[in-house]
Amino acid sequence: MYETADSIAALVQGRQVHRDVYTSPEVFRQEMKHLFANAWVFVGHESQTPKPGDYFATSIGDQPVIQVRHSDGEVKVLYNRCPHKGTKIVIDRQGNTGKFFRCPYHAWSFKTDGCLLAIPLKKGYEGTGLEQTPAGKGMKAVGAVHNYRGFVFARLAEAGIGFDDFFGDSLSSIDNMVDRSPEGRLEVAGPPLRYLHHCNWKMLVENQTDTCHPMVAHESSAGTAVKLWKELGLPEDAPKPPAMEIIAPFMSPYEFFENMGIRTWPNGHGHTGVHHSIHSNYTAIPGYYEALCKSHGEEKAKAVLAENRHNTVYFPNIMIKGPIQQLRIFIPLAANRTLVESYIYRLVGAPDELLARTAMYNRMINAPTSIVGHDDLEMYERAQEGLEADGLEWVNVQRLYEEDEDFETEAVENGTTERQMRNQFHAWVKFMTMGAAR
Repeated sequence: MYETADSIAALVQGRQVHRDVYTSPEVFRQEMKHLFANAWVFVGHESQTPKPGDYFATSIGDQPVIQVRHSDGEVKVLYNRCPHKGTKIVIDRQGNTGKFFRCPYHAWSFKTDGCLLAIPLKKGYEGTGLEQTPAGKGMKAVGAVHNYRGFVFARLAEAGIGFDDFFGDSLSSIDNMVDRSPEGRLEVAGPPLRYLHHCNWKMLVENQTDTCHPMVAHESSAGTAVKLWKELGLPEDAPKPPAMEIIAPFMSPYEFFENMGIRTWPNGHGHTGVHHSIHSNYTAIPGYYEALCKSHGEEKAKAVLAENRHNTVYFPNIMIKGPIQQLRIFIPLAANRTLVESYIYRLVGAPDELLARTAMYNRMINAPTSIVGHDDLEMYERAQEGLEADGLEWVNVQRLYEEDEDFETEAVENGTTERQMRNQFHAWVKFMTMGAAR
């Protein structure tokens, strides 16, 4: 039903998208086959594989892959599959394999760049032409890999859009997050918080730039916290504890979010918080600004800290928060099932208090035991269930819609526009239909 480019493209009609993009198992299969193969997808951070032989097992779409540090210091991304019988090479999430990978089934071994190293009883393959076959060449590498300031991205497809063309100026959000480190380096701080959602992965991606829901959906959590704080009767300018600094901005009025602005870039990338964000008024950490000035100079330090972008979406499935050093990846498991992993990063050379605030934010907002995250989860799951109703087939994304919108250029608009959602679906069609039959 959805095997041609035309049938896929028909699911997106400017101001509306068909419910099948969220509910159809066939559309989901096509996403795994085309979208996650043609786009550049986040794999991991280089600090997860710091030494030769270090590996990190993850997935791109439904494809199991391994990020590994090769003996030459380069980060490689290989399919997690033995070319012999297809056995997964590693099952641990991460570790160190030493100088080579060894298949646990028949002991074929491979260098950490995937090249075949040795086969037991190799004489059994003499004269068979094994060396001319794909299996004889070793573990297959993905189509392309790019390490951008420590963030490792891959494109499964052998040919396609280049890294710089895919991301363009959107990389400025990664630049800002890395530049917040006095040493210009980030390190993953511990394992991620993991949270299963019974909904389509695109709902979570869309929600990252949905600024009309916080004061509504989070009234029961953030709203209650703000109410209790006010009941203490403290002066308006009384210092707030870190937890209140984090949660109170979720109850900002519509005008706050309208004025913050949304910026969109080509290929589905965009961010909220052009002018200010919910992270703008955190209390300064003693010694941090001075450390940044010493490393970057005062002018650059001020410019770095003046940027307080809220959520930057990197299409198709990650979001980063530069001011709070966080990355969330939305891992598609099925049309109605998504695993969310929320990572935090240490700003190398910065005071530990910054990491403590980042960890607090992650626990309060994104953990399975969070205060705020359950509000979103309930909305996603209600939407997933509601889309099965036959009353309407189309989902509306019309807020501040304009005819003939151009998604191939950068734009800055009202902070409550749904343009970024439309931008994502424009990119969705583009990468879903690359090379597909009409």
